[in-house]
Amino acid sequence: MYIESNREIHLLNRPQGMPVKADFNLVSKPVPVLEEGQVLIKNLWLSVDPYMRGRMVERASYVEPFALNTVLSGGAVGEVVESRHPQFPVGSKVSSMNGWREYFTSEGNDLQLLPKTEIADQAFLSVLGMTGMTAYTGLLKIAELKEGDRVFVSAASGAVGAIVCQIAKLKGCYVAGSVGSDEKARYLLDELRVDAVVNYKTSEDLQTSIAEACPEGIDVYFENVGGDHLEAVLNLMNDHGRIAVCGMIGQYNATSAQPGPANLAQIVIKKLKIQGFIVFEHWDGYPEFVEQMMQWIAAGKISWKETVFEGIEQTPEAFIGLFNGHNLGKMLVKLT
Repeated sequence: MYIESNREIHLLNRPQGMPVKADFNLVSKPVPVLEEGQVLIKNLWLSVDPYMRGRMVERASYVEPFALNTVLSGGAVGEVVESRHPQFPVGSKVSSMNGWREYFTSEGNDLQLLPKTEIADQAFLSVLGMTGMTAYTGLLKIAELKEGDRVFVSAASGAVGAIVCQIAKLKGCYVAGSVGSDEKARYLLDELRVDAVVNYKTSEDLQTSIAEACPEGIDVYFENVGGDHLEAVLNLMNDHGRIAVCGMIGQYNATSAQPGPANLAQIVIKKLKIQGFIVFEHWDGYPEFVEQMMQWIAAGKISWKETVFEGIEQTPEAFIGLFNGHNLGKMLVKLT
């Protein structure tokens, strides 16, 4: 099968501050005829994730920056539509990091066959994919969650944060989180049954609001935001508290160095453990995570939300929406 019109999104400019649509380019390129040992994948769902913003900056990091005028890569779920590879028959569903394009060819080493399940395919980009694995790893492995811990989660209604909240509640913990709207607060309180919520956009004093939400202090902080959130929480941590640093989305679009917390001495005073982590370094634990998460889902103990844009051309807008708080749960692009 020869695909003449395969649309894909390229990075045209390195964003200065908040990304804009002009930083991206929709390009149409053909997909070559398959060779022996290859498969042709039609992407069905694309993931957009905050960490991708860091890859748009040309600097040394844990992963190479995106190249200009080249297709961007991100999580995707697709279907095998043509195969010359015995392990990937036509009709198979696969996950990959070959997103932000409609079609691609592969020799199979960058594909993961999806198990046959009644759970929707796109769940392998959220609750059963990198998103869920990040929540599970950060909370249980990095923060070493224990029953009865007092837990605070920033960006608690986001894709990762919402799953963190639910796992912590399953483990018998008191859970509070911060959000940026009343709608998101209601979601956490009414659907996820967290114990308290802080709307940081309407709070007159963030530390006071978090203290009211966490009257017995904080044993575990799952950090997604950074900045004033981190400074406020450091003052409220209990002795021997643990902080898992997943991300700092509040600083991703900064055009100059941001002031650090003025109270880092709290780390010593309270004997705190703070550890950043990259989920890909823990991927050997993925089978364990999937087994446990599918049990929770089957028992009705875990739920998740999706915010969906449709069409490859909407991918940049979906990505930009992450930084404007336009998503409730996982931000996805459905290819039509």
